[in-house]
Amino acid sequence: MLKNHSLTTNFRWVILGLLFIATTILYIDRSALGILAPELQKSIGWTEEQYGIINSVFMIAYALCFILMGRLIDIIGTRKGYLISIGIWSIAALGHALARSWIGFAVARFSLAVGQSGNFPSAIKAVAEWFPKKDRALAVGIFNGGSNMGTILSPLIIPPLVLGFNNWRVGFLWTFPISIMWVILWLKYFRRPEESKNVSLEELQYINYDSAEEIDTKKVGWKDILPHRGAWAIAVAKFMADPIWWFYLFWGAKFLNEKFSVNLKDIGLPFFTIYLASWGLGIFLGWLSSKFMKMGFSLNQGRKFSLLACALFAVPVAFVPHTTNLWLAVGLIALAAGGHCGWSANVFSLMSDIFPKKAIGSVAGFGGFAGAVGGAIVAFSVGKILQNIGPDGYSIPFAVAGSGYLIALLMVHLLVPKIKTINI
Repeated sequence: MLKNHSLTTNFRWVILGLLFIATTILYIDRSALGILAPELQKSIGWTEEQYGIINSVFMIAYALCFILMGRLIDIIGTRKGYLISIGIWSIAALGHALARSWIGFAVARFSLAVGQSGNFPSAIKAVAEWFPKKDRALAVGIFNGGSNMGTILSPLIIPPLVLGFNNWRVGFLWTFPISIMWVILWLKYFRRPEESKNVSLEELQYINYDSAEEIDTKKVGWKDILPHRGAWAIAVAKFMADPIWWFYLFWGAKFLNEKFSVNLKDIGLPFFTIYLASWGLGIFLGWLSSKFMKMGFSLNQGRKFSLLACALFAVPVAFVPHTTNLWLAVGLIALAAGGHCGWSANVFSLMSDIFPKKAIGSVAGFGGFAGAVGGAIVAFSVGKILQNIGPDGYSIPFAVAGSGYLIALLMVHLLVPKIKTINI
């Protein structure tokens, strides 16, 4: 084991920066619809149920393609896989500006999901390749913060652009040049650590020092991971938690608009507060498991105590529909969103705790598939609930958001009583 030695390079953090930027772009493109939903509902004239279907279509496509993308990335590698992913979703994002009906938006969202389904399998595999196990939760927490950065920037940039040009289509166009710049940097800098000219021997040894896994070129398929309870634990953790994040993303602006009359001009500050606070809390909760292990906790204890902390932060969000104070609602949603970010970081790290590097893409794909299936169910259900009950129906999804993580943690513990790396 290498300890307290001086690294001549720290290039893994450059790679992490690229993952962060890509995830930021992804969430800007993904969250634009939710921010503009109140305006689009007036312009396009869709119903609550049709909006639910639009988001459900996105999630169904995301579910189907997530598992395929995970497998594809394991086969062709992180470099090519990420390139294909961002290329597809950047073009699909432009397609939103061409939509003229709710069906047109459904087609655009389907295409967006196909491309975006490759982001997290690619990023998780890149972290597994570039970081030692003890640093992965922190690394995932940092790059996953791009989801917060994207959702922070979106309400700060998109409304002024749309209002300034008096055209909602501008909100879907402006990220394309940024995506092109990212592709250029990715092609220039990303290789596996052992192939990179920017990595010293000392840094390479540090990256690999706590990995007992030998180099193995065998490709891992779904049949290799599905018999293991760990794969189902990941799936449960994603199925229960991911739909909650989707709910905040797709219905957050609509809820604040309907409950507190927050319009497109004023949505920036509440969303900025929610996602900036949740980003910081998410990084802290991602770091927490590493801290627990440095304090002498086992991997099993450190990871699960961290997941418990994340789950507890989400509980108070159940009371949001019942408050009459905007900023109390914003604060409670921020705590819950931060809990989710920490949960996500620890669950992604749980994948590499249990499975070898060669299986990470497929496991991430399977987990993402489960999360997207849950998201499709919730999106359709929320649309139906709001269509039939009206704004009072928000109490149901917020109650689920407050309890879902604790239920998921119990199920994860039952499936994997003790976390340990398996051989495939």
